[in-house]
Amino acid sequence: MNLYPVTIERFVHALSQLDTWLDAAAAYAQSKKFDEANLLNARLAPDQFAFVRQVQSACDTAKFAPARLTGQKAPPHPDTETTIADLKTRVRAVIEYLGTFDAATIDASADRHVTMPWVPGKYLLGSDYVLSFALPNFYFHVTTAYSILRHNGVPLGKMDFLGTLPFRES
Repeated sequence: MNLYPVTIERFVHALSQLDTWLDAAAAYAQSKKFDEANLLNARLAPDQFAFVRQVQSACDTAKFAPARLTGQKAPPHPDTETTIADLKTRVRAVIEYLGTFDAATIDASADRHVTMPWVPGKYLLGSDYVLSFALPNFYFHVTTAYSILRHNGVPLGKMDFLGTLPFRES
């Protein structure tokens, strides 16, 4: 199974879009003359993670996926971001880390046993881990981050979420 296009390529694409949303969020806060911490601490529901944690969680999912698929340890990020600039630094660090993986290595991990720290004694096959956990979890946090910004008035639209589409000539 070709996991690289549905992991590394998708993670990089969505995180790159998220990076542009962070620019839009900073510009919006500045234009409306409010503290950007209002956006960082915003949430859609009282029991849901705030925006800052949604971004951290998306980054964590993106970095842990290839690390787990290849049996490596992901780089640490201590969740200390307090500004949009801090979040941009984290997003870009994860994108850079994702760039260290090649397609052959990721694709070869489809049958690898992937363990999760919170489910001792069990594993998922690499392909099941990607399709049943990593991708849905990643997009859950990315979509929630996007929705928090939209809910708070940041001018983003569907194409800001989707980004550039790989159209081809007919």
